Amino acid sequence: MNASRPRPWYRTAPRRRLLRRPPASRSARALCAALLVAATVAALAWLWYGTPYPKSDPDRIAAQLKDQARRAYDEAALPGRPEVERGRVETGTCYYRGLRSLAHIDRGRSDVRSFRLAWQVRAVPEDVARSGLQRMRARLEREGWTSVGSGVDRPGFRFRNPGAGDDGEHVEHVDARWYRETGTYAVSAYAGCGKLPDGFYEYTWSERNWAPAAVPGAPVTPPAARSATPR
Repeated sequence: MNASRPRPWYRTAPRRRLLRRPPASRSARALCAALLVAATVAALAWLWYGTPYPKSDPDRIAAQLKDQARRAYDEAALPGRPEVERGRVETGTCYYRGLRSLAHIDRGRSDVRSFRLAWQVRAVPEDVARSGLQRMRARLEREGWTSVGSGVDRPGFRFRNPGAGDDGEHVEHVDARWYRETGTYAVSAYAGCGKLPDGFYEYTWSERNWAPAAVPGAPVTPPAARSATPR
């Protein structure tokens, strides 16, 4: 009589043991699931909040704005170097991004601001204004700035800094105009939106004010504005 042969292992092993997945396979599936959840959460957050604003250094931005203001004032070569009106760094409104903006329509963010420095002098003669604008334009072109607009009904221009990007750390635009009606020579420099550091308060900010450097001698009063009506 033939001796009975042992049954193959796959016939004797419990079925649940054969169907059980290796521990490594379960770990991989859990990791993939966790990554998928994280990616979904990140995508939803991006859709809701939008692209985050870069961090801003107000003192650094103010120094750049003041440098542009000083150079433009020197290039204007105004007779007697009169005092400027305004001449301070101010912040501008920046808005919410992403789908969150729909819940805050026309509401600016208090923790994100843009920066602008503007100055102006009245009663500047036309020949002086045009010469100053030409010098300023020539300097910006030498430095690689790009013209994005010119005066239509008044002499002037607007230039963009191609190296500024969207980092909130550089001057993005400068604008210069001469208004024939009042003889006002006006210059503005802008920096884009950035997230303010904690504790920043514009009205007690030590770097807020700016004025052109004085020169020796008594100040000279600028000439009176000329009428824009031809005679």
